[in-house]
Amino acid sequence: MTSPFFGEFLGTFVLILLGDGVVAGVLLEKSKAKDSGWIVITAAWAFAVILGVFTAKAFGSADAHLNPAVTLAFAVQLGEYSKIPIYLPAQFLGAFLGAIAVYLHYLPHWKETKDSGKILAVFSTDPAISNPPSNFFSEFLGTFILILGIHSIFSAQIADVTTPMGVFFVGILVWVIGLSMGGTTGYAINPARDLGPRLAHYLLPIANKGNSGWKYAWLPILAPLAGGIFAGLFLKSIL
Repeated sequence: MTSPFFGEFLGTFVLILLGDGVVAGVLLEKSKAKDSGWIVITAAWAFAVILGVFTAKAFGSADAHLNPAVTLAFAVQLGEYSKIPIYLPAQFLGAFLGAIAVYLHYLPHWKETKDSGKILAVFSTDPAISNPPSNFFSEFLGTFILILGIHSIFSAQIADVTTPMGVFFVGILVWVIGLSMGGTTGYAINPARDLGPRLAHYLLPIANKGNSGWKYAWLPILAPLAGGIFAGLFLKSIL
């Protein structure tokens, strides 16, 4: 079965399973990957993007956005919005179910982990220093760089970048965003990546969990969308 909806759904599922999965491995008690650190987390998220994109393409989504901010950015740039009602529900559903898969995969470890903040961090982002204007700008700028980078990698001016190689460069792009800019907010840069797993955290019977951080939850949704819109307008205005 292949379709744009299924491709976006399955690609996002893989993205979150592997991305949230590495955070779980690093943070949860009695994990063999415990305390592996930021390099491990950012690297695995980059590789998760690569595999998620290839999965989405293999199962029917030629665009393989996996991210509502990316979908919105290119819709604004191209003036074509018909993919939004197909891609966005698939992305949010894939992220939600991917997070449930992470919960099941690490099932015995939640009981061993007493820190509710670390448990929430497996599923969603939060700021290192709570400062909404600064946090908003961090997510906005990170998403803008993501869109600018994706456009640049696949631009006609870089004629020797084939699609498979370009996907690997997108993974490197996500890696460097995480390394260079992720220390402030955890670099959600993707509303589905944050909201779907946060909702799973809220609904699942996770041992030792605390609140789901809904006070902050609006920011990693609206800031990436704003960054995507701005990036789309920027590209449209100069190309």
